[in-house]
Amino acid sequence: MAVVPTCEARIRGCLLAGACGDALGAPVEFLKLPEIRARYGEAGIGDIVPSQGRITDDTQMSLFTVEGLIEAARRGRERGICHAPSMIHDAYLRWLRTQGHTSSHPRFGAAQDVGWLHSLPELNQQRAPGNTCLRGLESGRTGTMEEPLNDSKGCGGVMRVAPVGLAFRGADAFRIGAESAALTHGHPSGYLSAGALALMIAEIMEGADLPAAMAAASSELVRWPSHEETLAALDAGVRMAGNGRPACEDLERLGGGWVGEEALAISVCAALASEDLPDGLRLAANHSGDSDSTGAITGHILGAWHGEQAIPGSWIEALELHEEIERLAEEFIAAHRKPGV
Repeated sequence: MAVVPTCEARIRGCLLAGACGDALGAPVEFLKLPEIRARYGEAGIGDIVPSQGRITDDTQMSLFTVEGLIEAARRGRERGICHAPSMIHDAYLRWLRTQGHTSSHPRFGAAQDVGWLHSLPELNQQRAPGNTCLRGLESGRTGTMEEPLNDSKGCGGVMRVAPVGLAFRGADAFRIGAESAALTHGHPSGYLSAGALALMIAEIMEGADLPAAMAAASSELVRWPSHEETLAALDAGVRMAGNGRPACEDLERLGGGWVGEEALAISVCAALASEDLPDGLRLAANHSGDSDSTGAITGHILGAWHGEQAIPGSWIEALELHEEIERLAEEFIAAHRKPGV
């Protein structure tokens, strides 16, 4: 009988496997499938080795999401109320500074006094940061669903919000995930895909299996305006997985993953069709598109589902900043532990 992961194991698994998927996909991002096979063999890239364990901006921003959620939990205990997306936005302003950029936002200066992530040399390197994220954070405004900064539906919103589902449940997870993506991405498919992912993670944390978690996301999606594109993509990913493990060429029919709803569809399909966690990450990474983002999102889903024990030990050892990610996970667990537990 399979051992059901503890809540703590799911949290560590989500963060570590997300980073592993990012690192696995990073060397093949921007390569076409024939180029991937020419370089790594017919099966494509399949392993994380020390020379290729570097994270990208996907994991950088996901970790700053975690830091924002830790600060939100602290503020909530001290003041009785806290707007989590505001704390996440402050964390993204810290990330912005690590990328060598500044912002006219009134919170930019004060935001720098929190946390320790911004002191890590590896997070003070540009790992192909998304222009939409940079421009949105530089703008001096805080993007919202009601007053969007732009009409972007790039996957820079959905790639970073899985930790929201570790902290919140049900419709709250969906709403806060969507609000956190809308800080920089103003198109409904850019933030509703993020809300859907956050709710999937939340449902998994409550013990739902993968099909049930995805069904819950679909049920919540239809309650939101302009959901049709995201729902259609999510349904397409679920249907494809229902036909068995797709070939890489089949997966590419869901898109390239450069935009939110396509990244979600590819990741959902890879997660549902996988034999185990490594198999899911390999499937998610080997296509002619945004391989690190789909690898990261699939890792978040499967890491939350299987727990940290499903990640190959050699992958964790080869993963850049794995000890720091584990430390951050423990701080997150402590921050969200109920009083007296």
